[in-house]
Amino acid sequence: MAVFQHLLIPVATEDDAQRTCDALEPYLEDLERVTAVHVIEKAGGAMDKAPLGKRQEDAGDFLAVVNSTLGSSVAVDTQTVYGTDLVDTLFDVATDVNADAIAFRARGGSRITRLLAGDTATDLVTEPTVPVISLPQRQRNRIS
Repeated sequence: MAVFQHLLIPVATEDDAQRTCDALEPYLEDLERVTAVHVIEKAGGAMDKAPLGKRQEDAGDFLAVVNSTLGSSVAVDTQTVYGTDLVDTLFDVATDVNADAIAFRARGGSRITRLLAGDTATDLVTEPTVPVISLPQRQRNRIS
């Protein structure tokens, strides 16, 4: 019996969704369910980054990648959620769906970028309310 049977995976873009699925692929036989989540960050009183309709459409595209990539191997649920704090929102959703853990693929970036924009990976692992798994970087060999 696997330790983690239900993982929540956050996805930020189509490329991120594909790379996260690629990193998760070696572990699928131990999973029963994956819940993929895209968080539309609300600005909390400030102007939002883009029109809501466009962001919702993009979220659907990002989550469709997970469903099409993993759906034949494991049960996949997808959710678009809204929040002003990405990490708190992910922990809330993980609790709501009874996920055993959050699995994510660190996206990198320079130290200055992480300092100025915030480092979600650090925030995820600093004080988690559910276990957090960092997936290894894995490149899929694709023929163009």
